Amino acid sequence: MTPTVVLATLVEPIGTPEKAAMVMALRFIAKDPNTNGTQCPTAWVDDEAEEIVIQGWKAGQMLLDQCRETGPIPETEAVVRVPIRMVPALREACDVADRLGVR
Repeated sequence: MTPTVVLATLVEPIGTPEKAAMVMALRFIAKDPNTNGTQCPTAWVDDEAEEIVIQGWKAGQMLLDQCRETGPIPETEAVVRVPIRMVPALREACDVADRLGVR
């Protein structure tokens, strides 16, 4: 699948205040191939903020509790779940980020 660039308007800034912007360029990578194509895990790369953006399923309380064993989860962050079958899409997002020179 060829990545495409789309513009998205943010309701809330993402990332640090220094990187927050009201409009960002998103490069679509892939949706989970084993779901209905509308409400499914998705991967993008934000070229301007230099971030990988992930849509996934909300973490349940048990998973959140386990994650908090390594430290608190700030109010500005979230834990999401994505299936292992999304690894190729996440690798592609990482490859796109590398080509952009994101470090």
